[in-house]
Amino acid sequence: MNKDIQKYNDAQSPADREICNVLAQEISKNFPDAENKIWHAHPVWFLDGNPIVGYSKLKNSVRLLFWSGQSFEEESLQNEGSFKAAEARYTSVKEVKKTDLKRWLKKAESIQWDYKNLIKRKGVLERLK
Repeated sequence: MNKDIQKYNDAQSPADREICNVLAQEISKNFPDAENKIWHAHPVWFLDGNPIVGYSKLKNSVRLLFWSGQSFEEESLQNEGSFKAAEARYTSVKEVKKTDLKRWLKKAESIQWDYKNLIKRKGVLERLK
């Protein structure tokens, strides 16, 4: 695991650390060649420079965010923001369903919106895949 991501995870409470470690392990297992780093203070994985998935500690939960998640057509992901992102929130590692996570990660690879060039396109998203 990226040492900065491990440092982020280690800074969380024991329950949140457990969630973060499971998410990081599963994401890394499904995207072994993806760039991953702390981006805007949170762990994020990128494919070809495009943000795909990440997580962050919120006040009462850990949020798993898929940048193109609204296009996944998954009932258990909630829309987030005004673009195409969707999220799942966890308060316990028991809530992380690895079968769902694996399915979402496959969709994250095959369904992508071009966030990398969002500023260049003046806020207009284009579908990559």
